[in-house]
Amino acid sequence: MEEIQKTEGGYTGSSIQVLEGLEAVRKRPAMYIGDIAEKGLHHLVNETVDNSIDEAMAGFCTDIEVTINEDNSITVEDNGRGIPVDEHPKLHKSALEVVMTVLHAGGKFDKGSYKVSGGLHGVGVSCVNALSSHMLSQVFRDGKIYQQEYAQGKPLYDVKVVGETDKRGTRQQFWPDKTIFITTTYKYEIVARRMRELAFLNAGIRITLTDLRPEVDEEGNLVEAWTPKQQVFHASDGLKEFVRYVDRHRTHLFDDVIYLKTEKQGVPIEAAVMYNTDYTENIHSYVNNINTIEGGTHLTGFRVALQRTLKKYADNDPVISKQIEKAKIEISGEDFKEGLTAVISVKVAEPQFEGQTKTKLGNSEVNGAVQQAVGEALTYYLEEHPNEAKKICDKVILAATARIAARNAREKVQRKNPMSGGGLPGKLADCSCRDPKQTEIFLVEGDSAGGSAKQGRDRNYQAILPLRGKILNVEKVQWHKVFESESVSIILQAIGVRFGVDGEDTKEANIDKLRYDKIIIMTDADVDGSHIATLILTFFFRRMRGLIEKGYVYLATPPLYLCKKGKVEEYCWTEQQRQKFIDTYGGGNESQIHTQRYKGLGEMNDHQLWDTTMNPENRTLKQITIENAVEADSTFAMLMGEDVAPRRDFIEENATYANIDA
Repeated sequence: MEEIQKTEGGYTGSSIQVLEGLEAVRKRPAMYIGDIAEKGLHHLVNETVDNSIDEAMAGFCTDIEVTINEDNSITVEDNGRGIPVDEHPKLHKSALEVVMTVLHAGGKFDKGSYKVSGGLHGVGVSCVNALSSHMLSQVFRDGKIYQQEYAQGKPLYDVKVVGETDKRGTRQQFWPDKTIFITTTYKYEIVARRMRELAFLNAGIRITLTDLRPEVDEEGNLVEAWTPKQQVFHASDGLKEFVRYVDRHRTHLFDDVIYLKTEKQGVPIEAAVMYNTDYTENIHSYVNNINTIEGGTHLTGFRVALQRTLKKYADNDPVISKQIEKAKIEISGEDFKEGLTAVISVKVAEPQFEGQTKTKLGNSEVNGAVQQAVGEALTYYLEEHPNEAKKICDKVILAATARIAARNAREKVQRKNPMSGGGLPGKLADCSCRDPKQTEIFLVEGDSAGGSAKQGRDRNYQAILPLRGKILNVEKVQWHKVFESESVSIILQAIGVRFGVDGEDTKEANIDKLRYDKIIIMTDADVDGSHIATLILTFFFRRMRGLIEKGYVYLATPPLYLCKKGKVEEYCWTEQQRQKFIDTYGGGNESQIHTQRYKGLGEMNDHQLWDTTMNPENRTLKQITIENAVEADSTFAMLMGEDVAPRRDFIEENATYANIDA
């Protein structure tokens, strides 16, 4: 009791801490950049480049150069107006210093400087500065080079002139702070992905990405004859090229891109649409270059306009309307989604996002503007291109027919049968706990491994569903085939996902009655196992993306080796771990060590499977997330589609080569 009083007594005005300047960013970095791992590290580049993009959107910048330097620092240079360097009227110091060291300071609040911008809150580059151990800013203006350097966000000297130049623009170089970030090594592909996206979204801008880091081989030795990696991203046709890039692994229904670029109610709108022979919808939406993965009013407007315009065209065309009548079907909004790939980008002066993460647009006026723009452009296109219009309508009729077949198949699957234990598949070994938050299900490759898993599991909270053979590749089939497939329907039944709940024929997965919060895919560590895992992930990504987005899907990681030396034994998950064991206990001599290579889960007994792969205290689970929806979609289309050449290139690029005794 006495202790409590002492503590309360010490809680005075002096206990309230005020974080000044950029201290807040350094104390709570994740609040500003999402996290302090790989994602947050790459976010620093995006924030810096966004400033240059804003200059380009305002019409003052054409070229942006991004360089990953040898020491993993980043340089971003543009040919825009350059950050102002004159004295700030209120703070009485150089505007450059204000921009770099004060949160919520920038030109984004002054609509005279920027009509629209990606950076909204003026925290971008000052956050980068705060989270860098060192930063160097140079501004090329009025024939002079102005410069200021910072350490952990604090200026090392006043802004000074360090030379003369005929260039204009801004050059930023920063070294991410190793005391804040878990990793400070940049991945070229992640940076390239965002630069490619920005070039597509802002037609005409040239972004050059260069990696100056020396190339190393698998052993970590320097490659002698290496040249710096460099790519130039430039799209003169903007979204037209973007939608073709997104759809590059699919067969087009026709080669045309339905494209519009206009301004309605003061909102610049750009959209590009393609139809393919696949059965999934694939729409990517952007607001001020930010990918709104949860959609929002611009996406709603787009969908409404698309459905309304196509339905009106089909009803008014005598041949197509007769075809619909003959097929005895009613066209629904869902039917227009099949085989649709679209990119929509809007620029909004005062965007209202729902939530801090900027993933869903809330501006109601954008809905009407997009509806009007897309409706007009699509009506015009359908009238001018009757052959293409017919192909789209044929695709819609086919989708409607398949939807009715899917409804019948789904009802068969989802109808509860009193003889089958409330609709659960017979192979499922369920757990005794019924609280989804505490339970998990393992989707296990093969009956033998399923048997070991059933014996080794904790029956209280672990359920086992053995899967025989390979499940259906959902990438290439219509909806009703999914429900007709036994391999897929038993997964749906087991996990408790339903369709057609929110609307009679909706394709949206309803996960309200999800029976487990962890769905763990457990397959052999071989090529077949990887293939099965990819098939299951394709099924989740294409038909139940919400499961992945909400973090319910995981991959189990069984060990590759069991290494023994006398009484010492150790499980190894990587080749490096195995080598370490050989070095430690065998003096680097492999013949001194007994190594068991686990080719499949069935080679482990129930105790081994529990110890290595299923026990929450020892196991490693990989949570499946979607970092970049465009790339994820493209990868699934390439891996599971019909085009062989890109798949072979992917395997050759990403496979680990091994010496196999064959």
